[in-house]
Amino acid sequence: TQCISGCICPDGLVLDGNSGCIPEEECSCIHNEAMYRPGEKINVECNICVCKNRKWECTEDQCLGTCAVYGDGHYNTFDDKTFSFNGNCEYTLVQDHCGKSGTANGTFRVITENIPCGNTGTTCSKSIKVFLEVRSVIKRGQDAEVPYTVRYMGMYLVIETTSGLILMWDKKTSIFIKLSPDFKGQICGLCGNYDGNSINDFTTRSQSIVENVLEFGNSWKVSSTCPDAYSIKDPCSTNPYRKSWSEKQCSIINSNVFAACHSQVEPAKYYQACVTDACACDTGGDCDCFCTAVAAYAQACSEVGVCIAWRTPSICREF
Repeated sequence: TQCISGCICPDGLVLDGNSGCIPEEECSCIHNEAMYRPGEKINVECNICVCKNRKWECTEDQCLGTCAVYGDGHYNTFDDKTFSFNGNCEYTLVQDHCGKSGTANGTFRVITENIPCGNTGTTCSKSIKVFLEVRSVIKRGQDAEVPYTVRYMGMYLVIETTSGLILMWDKKTSIFIKLSPDFKGQICGLCGNYDGNSINDFTTRSQSIVENVLEFGNSWKVSSTCPDAYSIKDPCSTNPYRKSWSEKQCSIINSNVFAACHSQVEPAKYYQACVTDACACDTGGDCDCFCTAVAAYAQACSEVGVCIAWRTPSICREF
C-alpha cells in the first residue's frame, strides 16, 4: 500500500494507509496507477528504475527515439504525437536534410510509399526506401565498408546504420524507426522533429508549423504530381456491417491478455486504430489489418519492457 507521512506513528515510521505503521523503506511506489514493492524494478524506455523509500531511482541513459507507422495511415512521432494521414503517394518519413532552404546537407532519408488498402479511401505503407550517404575511402585491395547491416529479428527485417538509425519493417504495413539522441532537433518529415516537444511536430517541408494534418502531410510528398490527400469518412460508418466484428476482434487489446501492459502503455488509441483498420480493409486482408494493429500495441509494450505472448494458432499465428 502507498504510504503517507503522518505524526501518529512513532519516530522513524509512517502510515501504511491501513491504519498501520511501517518503516519508510518498506513503502511502495506507484507507476501508471500500479503499485510496486520496495526493490521491484520497472523499465522506462531504456532505463531501469528501482523502488526505494517511496521513490523511483532510475538510471539516466540516453534512449533511442522511436517513430511508428502502421496500418491504415497511423503515425506516432518521435515526440509521441499521434495522428492519422491517408495519402496515395511517396512521403518522407524522416530525414536530416532540414535546412530552411531545403538544401542543407544530410546523411539519410527514409521514404514510404502509401497505396490504397480498401475502398474507403484509406492507404497503407507497402514499401520503404532508405537513402544513406556513403563516406568511405576505398584503398587498393580492400573492399569498401558498408555503413549498415541487415538482419532478421523475429518477423521484422532490421536495418541498422553506423550513424545511429535503426529501421524495423514487418514487410507489410508496420515500420518502426529508431534514432540516436544525437539527431534530436536535427530531423524532419512525417515523424516530426524529435526535439522533445510534440506541439511543433507538424512542421512542413518549408519549415512552417501548421495545425492541419492534411497540410502537414501533403507537404512531405516526394512528387508534386501526386494528388493531395483529403479527409476520409470513418471506415466503420462507411462499412457499418464490419463494425461489430472489428470491435470484437480488437477487444483483445483491452483484455486480460495485455493486462500487464495496460498500466505502462495506454491502450485506448491502439484499440481505436485497430477498430478503424479492421473496418477499412474491405477488399481482403482484413485479418492482416487487424493483426498489424494488435502487433503495434504489442511492440509499444515491448518498448517499455513488457513482452506479451498474444499470438495463438487461431489469432494471428506466425508462419
